[in-house]
Amino acid sequence: MVTGGTDGIGKEYCRELARHGLNIVIISRSLDKLKLVAEELEKDFGIVTSIIQADFTEGTRDLYLNIKEQLGDKEIGILVNNVGVMYDYPSLFLEVPETKIWQCITVNMMSVTMMTYLILPDMVKRRRGLVINMSSTSSFYPLPLMAAYSASKAYVDWFSRALTYEYSSSGIVIQTVLPSYVSTKLTRFSNFLQKPGFIVPDAPTFVRSAIRTVGMTSRTTGYWSHGLQWWFYEQIPESLWNISSWILQKMLDSGKLQEEQEKEKLS
Repeated sequence: MVTGGTDGIGKEYCRELARHGLNIVIISRSLDKLKLVAEELEKDFGIVTSIIQADFTEGTRDLYLNIKEQLGDKEIGILVNNVGVMYDYPSLFLEVPETKIWQCITVNMMSVTMMTYLILPDMVKRRRGLVINMSSTSSFYPLPLMAAYSASKAYVDWFSRALTYEYSSSGIVIQTVLPSYVSTKLTRFSNFLQKPGFIVPDAPTFVRSAIRTVGMTSRTTGYWSHGLQWWFYEQIPESLWNISSWILQKMLDSGKLQEEQEKEKLS
């Protein structure tokens, strides 16, 4: 089962797991995209897919009860908590739209918590299972200009680490993935981040790398250059992180936002 499985990293997890012969349950907001990705997976890999339409921005108890009902008696051996929301572009906290703050909480934090709460009991009964939770290197220290996003990803990391301690003896593997920037729709605010390379891989490259770490480590950046970045962060004090990350976030907004604003004015 992969949440947010119709685009970017989530879609590539679907493809990599399907490549290994696993049937896939995809959860996402857009029914059209769900149908399209499901058809692609069945055609390319000959596996069986199921789709569940769900909008995690709702953040209600009924949302998860509905997912549970649609899931039925399917046995989920792997849960990939991938669905996530990021700022439209680096911003001071009070400049972020209120709806985006709510989404960072309800999507990034609540979905990981409640989807795990939904799926984990049967894994424990079977004494086997894998949960992959998508965090971020932005959780290493508090990240200026991405405050709510960074905090929400820190929650994912700490939550996953606690579950590892609680359930590893029950045969459950909980892995936290802490990537740096990956070239997906989430990073469309920056021209630089939209150009894949060895610093910023595209989603297929990243997932192929990250999935190889399953069973080897409970925490991974998923990609070699992201690992080097993490090592560098471990060498510097938080004060230097704050300064350097502030400058970096400002640099990443490489005129794309201004271009979009100009287009809106012209329209």
